[in-house]
Amino acid sequence: MTQGDGEFDSLVRQRIRGLRVAQGWSLDELATRARLSPSTLSRIENGQRRLALDQLFTLARALDTTLDQLVETATDDVISSPVIDAARRLMRWPVRADPGMSVVRRRLTDPPPDTPSRMRAHPGHEWFVVLSGTAVLLLGNRRFRVETNQAAEFPTMVPHAIGTAGGPCEILGISDRDARRGHQRDDESTGGAGGPSS
Repeated sequence: MTQGDGEFDSLVRQRIRGLRVAQGWSLDELATRARLSPSTLSRIENGQRRLALDQLFTLARALDTTLDQLVETATDDVISSPVIDAARRLMRWPVRADPGMSVVRRRLTDPPPDTPSRMRAHPGHEWFVVLSGTAVLLLGNRRFRVETNQAAEFPTMVPHAIGTAGGPCEILGISDRDARRGHQRDDESTGGAGGPSS
């Protein structure tokens, strides 16, 4: 076994133990769920037993994760730079854990639209936090004021729009894969004009 193999082996063992502890399970509890003896599980965690693929698969399932996630190696891609969209006044970062998900930082300067026809509805889910200023979230026929450091979370199938309440405001939002696709379709249909809605 090379030094790299040893580091990988150690990482997987630490991950198994870390996931077990995070669930609040004893060795006995995880061993029962994985149909292993507690002594076998202890030797796996402590590096005294070889990692076997069939046991890793069973442990991943018992820990409610996938084999890929259990054995994935750390990458050097820890830091990422945003993609800047100047026309829509936003920065977007893809989330590597879920390539369809993205984080967006946006500066808003306009109030929300005054007509329901300009509100968007599409599959998905969104969350945003106000970094500065005050945002106004229109959600169906309801209006919410979201102050600095407050957050809002909503299903995007409800017609919605986000704007400001009397001055610039900055938000940091997270969109799931479906919400992001909905925004891309909206932008294509409006010629990329964007607007204040989320």
